[in-house]
Amino acid sequence: MSKFQLKWGILATGGIAESFGRDLSVNPETRERNDIEHVVVAAASSTSADRAQAYLKEVNAPDSAKAYGSYKELVSDSNVDIIYVATPHSHHYQNVMLALEAGKNVLCEKALTVNAAQTEALIKKAREKDLFFMEAVWTRYFPISIYARETASSGTLGTVERTFADLAMSMPPETSFDPKNRMVNPDLAGGALLDLGIYALTWVFQSLYTVQKDPKPPTVVSAMRKWESGVDQQTSMLLTFPRDKEGDAHGIATTGMRCATDPDSNGHAPAVRIQGNKGELMVFHPAFRPTRTKLVLKDGTVEEKNWPQPGPGKGSGFRNGFGGNFHPEGEGMGMFWEADECAYALKEGRKEGKFESLNESLVIMKVMDEVRRQNGMKLPDKIETTDYPVDL
Repeated sequence: MSKFQLKWGILATGGIAESFGRDLSVNPETRERNDIEHVVVAAASSTSADRAQAYLKEVNAPDSAKAYGSYKELVSDSNVDIIYVATPHSHHYQNVMLALEAGKNVLCEKALTVNAAQTEALIKKAREKDLFFMEAVWTRYFPISIYARETASSGTLGTVERTFADLAMSMPPETSFDPKNRMVNPDLAGGALLDLGIYALTWVFQSLYTVQKDPKPPTVVSAMRKWESGVDQQTSMLLTFPRDKEGDAHGIATTGMRCATDPDSNGHAPAVRIQGNKGELMVFHPAFRPTRTKLVLKDGTVEEKNWPQPGPGKGSGFRNGFGGNFHPEGEGMGMFWEADECAYALKEGRKEGKFESLNESLVIMKVMDEVRRQNGMKLPDKIETTDYPVDL
C-alpha cells in the first residue's frame, strides 16, 4: 500500500522549528503510523537563504529541499502542501494570512494569534479558501492527552468537578532575559500568558470543555502581575464552565516566571489535577510534554502510567529537544503527533484538527483576551491589528 506523503514548508528557522523539523525526520512507523510519511521540501528564513539552508541540514532534509530568504518565496513554492508557521506569536497573523492567501494549508504554532479578532479573520480566510488550518498545540495529540480525555469523559472519575493546571518556570525577568527577548518584549507579544499559560488552559479545556457534547464558553475571573515592560510575569485564572445536568465545573489555570511548577525539574510535582467525585487523575510536569500519570480513585485504586515518547531508539544517534535541553538518545520530542494529525486530515479531506477545533481555539483566545482586558495588558497596535499586510 502506498503511503500518503505530506510535503512541508517551514516558515522560520528558530529553535521550535528545529525541534519540529527533527521530529518530521522520524519514521511514523516507530509510532505505529504505517500509512503516512512526512518530508521537508522547503524552508525559509527572513534573515537569509543561507540560514534556511543551514536549517535544512540540521533537520536532515533531502538534498532537493529548497532554501529561501523570504517567506513569500516559500508560500509560492508549488511543491509545498502545508506551511508550518514557527515565528513568535506576535507575527502569526501576518504570516498565516500570507500562507492562506497563497492557497497553502497551515499548521501554526500556539498561541494561534494574539487576540480573538485575528483568529476569527484567519478562520474566515481559511474557510473562504477551503484550506486546512490548525493551531499547533502539540500536547493535545499525545497518547497521554487522549488517555486523560477518555478518563475525564468515561465516568472513571465520576463527575469531573474541577481541574487545576499550572505551567510556571523559575526565570525571574530581571535576571533571565534581555529586554528584547520574546518572553518580555511587548513587540513580540511577550509575557507568561500567551507563551506558557496556553498550556495550562489547554489542560483545563481538554478536561472540562472538549469532552462535553455541547460545550459552552466559560466565564473568567483573573489576576495578573506585570513586568516593567507591561507584559505579564504571573497570571492566575478561574474559569467557570456551564453544564446543563452536572452543574458548573471550575478550571483553575496558572502560569508565571517567578516560581516553578516542578522545583527540582525531575517531574516529581503534578502539573495537572483532574478531579471528580470518584477520584482524580494527576499529570506530572511539564504540562507541555508530560510523560507520567497517576490515577487515584475513592475505591482504593491507584494506577501509575509512564508515557515515553517514541522514536528511532538507542543506537540511532537521533536526539531532539528544545532550548539546548535534549531528551535521551532515540526519543522524539513529540511534535510528530500533531504533524501526523495534519497528514490524516489532508488524507481524509478534513479542514481542521480532530482534538481541537478551530472554534475551540477561538474560545480559548477569547478567554485570554478577557484576561488581558481585566488586567489592562495591551500590546502595540501593530501587533494587535487585523490589517494585512503590515510590515513588522
